[in-house]
Amino acid sequence: MSESPRRPLGRNRVLSLLDRLEREPAADKVIDALRSGVRALPLGRGRDALHGRWLGHPLHPLMVQVPIGSWMSAAVLDLRPGRSRESRLLVALGLAAAGPAAVAGWVDWAELHRQQQRVGLVHALTNIAAVGLYATSLSCRIRGREAAGRAYGFLGLTAVGVGGMLGGHLAYRQASGANHAEEVPHVVTEGWHRVGAVADFPAGEPVRRSVDDVPVLVVREPGGQVHALAERCSHLAGPLAEGTVADGCVRCPWHGSVFRLSDGWNVSGPATAPQPSFETRITDGHVEVRLRHQNGGRPAGEPVARTARR
Repeated sequence: MSESPRRPLGRNRVLSLLDRLEREPAADKVIDALRSGVRALPLGRGRDALHGRWLGHPLHPLMVQVPIGSWMSAAVLDLRPGRSRESRLLVALGLAAAGPAAVAGWVDWAELHRQQQRVGLVHALTNIAAVGLYATSLSCRIRGREAAGRAYGFLGLTAVGVGGMLGGHLAYRQASGANHAEEVPHVVTEGWHRVGAVADFPAGEPVRRSVDDVPVLVVREPGGQVHALAERCSHLAGPLAEGTVADGCVRCPWHGSVFRLSDGWNVSGPATAPQPSFETRITDGHVEVRLRHQNGGRPAGEPVARTARR
């Protein structure tokens, strides 16, 4: 008995459309204007708060749970008679929470790569459409047009679903908001690694080296202290070795995140995660580095390392 020919596997059409969206430059002028406007907002320290630096990851995904949950709950109540008052309250709550969530999203969006911004713009427009539909739904409900209010509510929930799909693409396919230095502790082997002679590191200048194929930033202070961090910025993998060093910190050249050289702490955003840092020592005129465990400990069985100058 002959086997039937297998049907060739095709690409997911939705992913194909999103890939095309990432490459489409038609809206780039609009993106540039919006990005400049968002960056010019006088937010001060509030900008880092909106990025979620205090939380350790972006704040926007957390904030959107309130409008999404409220509107989903309203949709469930709309399927049951006699729940119009509760549905109206939930729709209003979702609208009130959508504004702050959107502000946090725009602040994050302004610091993304261009391909991410193209998808993010459509994500934002879809959510704006959802807010408009829910505002219309609330207006209809207040005026007693419950059937129309429910209809607009279900249309709004559909738009929310499309926006959520685009947001998921941004987060999981395009890795916006992800910690781009997370893999470093998993790929750098334990123990000391020699990265070059002391003379190879001019005082105060960022130098890129490699440990187990992981780029490492090495900075020697004028006083002789040597610092080492993972070289790719945790925000979007920007090259810290091309950044500027000042006041014991390094500033990423791409989006301006600032990290403390002594321990990798993210002093200011948009980065929400610190840089993996390394212990350093000088042995026989050479700089050696060892990954510093993020819990402050050290590899089991190893003594505390001390700088040795010979």
